[in-house]
Amino acid sequence: MAIKEFFAIPARYRTWSLALMGVGILSVIIGFFIYGIPNEHNHHGARFWASLLQNSVYFLLVVNASMFFICATTLAFGGWQIVFRRVTEAISVAVIPLGIITLIVLIALVTVDPHIFHWLHPEGDKILMGKSAFLNPTFYIIWTILAIGLWIVLGYKMRQLSRELDNNPPVDAEAGRKYIFKNTVWAAIFIVWFALTVMSTVPWLWLMSIDAHWYSTMYSWYTFASTFVAGMALITIFVVYLKNQSYLEYTNEEHIHDLGKFMFAFSIFWTYLWFSQYMLIWYANIPEETVYFNSRITSKSHNGAYSGLYWFMFALNFLAPILILMRRGSKRNYTTVTFMAIVIIFGHWLDFYQMVFASLFPDHVTLNLFDFGVAAGFVGLIMFATGRALTKAPLLAKNHPFIKESIIHHT
Repeated sequence: MAIKEFFAIPARYRTWSLALMGVGILSVIIGFFIYGIPNEHNHHGARFWASLLQNSVYFLLVVNASMFFICATTLAFGGWQIVFRRVTEAISVAVIPLGIITLIVLIALVTVDPHIFHWLHPEGDKILMGKSAFLNPTFYIIWTILAIGLWIVLGYKMRQLSRELDNNPPVDAEAGRKYIFKNTVWAAIFIVWFALTVMSTVPWLWLMSIDAHWYSTMYSWYTFASTFVAGMALITIFVVYLKNQSYLEYTNEEHIHDLGKFMFAFSIFWTYLWFSQYMLIWYANIPEETVYFNSRITSKSHNGAYSGLYWFMFALNFLAPILILMRRGSKRNYTTVTFMAIVIIFGHWLDFYQMVFASLFPDHVTLNLFDFGVAAGFVGLIMFATGRALTKAPLLAKNHPFIKESIIHHT
């Protein structure tokens, strides 16, 4: 059958992406004058920078999860996702603009110093001075540049390898095996770097060090689980959207079902880490550990300003997926999986909000239109970058050695 190989950006899609980016830019400008200029109510402009930190890191890690998904399935010799791989690759292109924005924000946090990171001033604090070999501006800046830079470079290499076969299909089985081996090597390099950054160091540096006296050995895995399930939800949204636009002819409910499985499974995995981190700290009842949860889960009368937001986030990220996505039929229903994908992305955005704001402003919740406006800007940028990337290459990697396996995939 004739297939629609190339994506043409609809006028409505372009309008929405530009409008959302416009809202984001306007929100940043207005927010700077309201929250970014130090005054008697906002001494260091921390409120402004906290929102930029939360949104930039969250959305960067979400789009970067797409390349992790590509590389993980490559190492597993998984072929089921090949029919929509170009969608996943296009989302990973958004790592470039989001990575640049996040890099600027993160470097500004240690140069402008809006008092987000208290470890910038360790004088007289034995705990912070003991961590100074790791928590210092030089290491922070160098590692941040390396982390984001290599995500961009290695992601670019994986996309280039994918497009090699568009005009030069393997001439025989041996050529196909060599191609798969080359893909596997580069995927392994990305996974190793991903493990050294997202699964370990960058959540410590960018987020956990806001509470520099507190630490959790599960924090990086918790952060990874949160952004990976949101990343799978983002892939699902784009796949369903393109299906509704009559693209991705070989993608069917079998593939949507597997994407639904990922959303369901990693929602449970996130909950496992959420509970394990909380349960161990609650059971030990050590003051320097429990302080992290004081503003997050206790009642408002006991200084738990974020308790309502915290449990609402838990309901969105665990109760909704387990109750709705457990059924086989719901994972094969385009409307249901799209709705749940939006719920999951929003729920984990709230998770990141409380991770940042409950540490910086433990006495009160300041969530307002400014935060939603900044988030809208990042959503618009993801739409814009992904849409442009989708137009640059055929939507079907038709010469990939695993393409037949993907077309006849049955779950």
